[in-house]
Amino acid sequence: MSLLKRFFAVLTASVLMIPLFPAVSAQEQAKTSTPEISAKAAVLIDADSGKVLFAKQESLQLPMASTTKIMTALLALEQAEVKDPVVTVTDEMVRVEGSSMGLMPGNKLRLSDLAVGMMMVSGNDAANTAAIAMAGNVTKFAELMNARAQEIGMKNTHFVTPSGLDSDQHYSTAYDMALLGIEAMNNSRFAGIVSQKQMTVKFINPEQTINYGNHNRLLSLYPDSIGIKTGFTKKAGRCLVSAAQRDGVRLVAVTLNAPNDWDDHIKLYDYGFAKLHSFTPDTASLRYTLPVVGGMTDTISVIPGSADSNSLTDDEIARLVQMVELPHFVYAPIREGEMVGSVSYWLDGKVIIEVPLLAEQAVECPQPEKTRMEKIWDKIKSIFQ
Repeated sequence: MSLLKRFFAVLTASVLMIPLFPAVSAQEQAKTSTPEISAKAAVLIDADSGKVLFAKQESLQLPMASTTKIMTALLALEQAEVKDPVVTVTDEMVRVEGSSMGLMPGNKLRLSDLAVGMMMVSGNDAANTAAIAMAGNVTKFAELMNARAQEIGMKNTHFVTPSGLDSDQHYSTAYDMALLGIEAMNNSRFAGIVSQKQMTVKFINPEQTINYGNHNRLLSLYPDSIGIKTGFTKKAGRCLVSAAQRDGVRLVAVTLNAPNDWDDHIKLYDYGFAKLHSFTPDTASLRYTLPVVGGMTDTISVIPGSADSNSLTDDEIARLVQMVELPHFVYAPIREGEMVGSVSYWLDGKVIIEVPLLAEQAVECPQPEKTRMEKIWDKIKSIFQ
C-alpha cells in the first residue's frame, strides 16, 4: 500500500494504557533495609541499566590500589583481539615493587596472558610489562588509560600507574570504578578470566606452564559472584570491585577503603538482589484481530513477537503501564511476521520495553481480472504451445 495510506492507518491507531500490577504493600517494601557497610565509599549498580541501587560517598576521589589493573587488563585484552603479540620481558618491565606473577627478564609470553597474571595474582610486573609493551613507557600508557576512561564516562578519575601503586595524582571514585567494572565485564574474554578461581599461563620462553590462583575470595564466599578484582595499599586500604549475577539480574559493587570488604559486598548483593528482579512481560494472551482492506481475506490475526527483559524494583514493576498500539485496519498485501503494531511498557514517562505485534499469516491482494486482449493473447499462446 502507499505510504500515505499507511500514514493515515497509523493516525487512527487505537491506544490502550493499562496499569500492570497493584501497588506493593508497605510491608513488602520494608523487607529490604539499607545495609550498613564499613567502606569509606561504595556503590551498587545494575550493570544493564546503570541504575544506582546503593551509594555512599560514591563521587569521593580516593586511591583505588590494584583495582586499577581492571583498566590495564581491559586495554591489553582489547589489543589482543586485534593482535595478541608475544612479549619479551625486559629488566625495565619487571623493575616494580609489590605483588608479582614471577616474571623474569627474557621471559616470553603473550599479551593476553599478562592480563591473566594481573587478574589472578594482581601482578604488578604483569601490569608494568603490558604497559611498556603496548605504549613504550608507563607515562604514555597512562595517557591511553585516561583516554579510555573518558570514553567510558569516568569523569572523576585520573590514572598514573598501570598497577595501582600509590601516587597523589592516581585516583578514582566508587561510581567511576563501577562504570569501569561494567565495561570490562562486557568484554567476554575479560569476564571469562575473572570468573575463574585459578588459571594456567603457558610461557613461550622458557617453555613452562604455571598455575595462578585468584585473590578474589568472593568467588568462593558468594555463590552468585562472577568476578572482578581486589586491591590493597596502605594508603588506599582494602579496595574491591566485584560482579554478581542471579536470575537475569547482573550487579556490580565497588568498595574503596573498606576494612570488611567481603562482608560489605555480600550485604550489598543480598540487598540488591532482594530489591531488583528481572521483568519479562507476559505477552502470551495478547492476540488481536484486524480488518484487512483490499485483501483475499477480510481479517488477519495479530500475535506478539519476542519480548526483552529489564531489571526493575518491586516499586517500579508496580508503576509499570502497558500501552497497546494498533491501527483500526491494515491494507493488503501483508507479509507473515510483518510488524503491524506494538505493546510498550512505560515507567515514569519512558518506554523501557517494547514488544512488536506481528501478522500471524500473509494476506495477498486478489489478482485483477484480465482484459479481453489479455485473454485473446493467452488463447493464442496456448494454441502454439
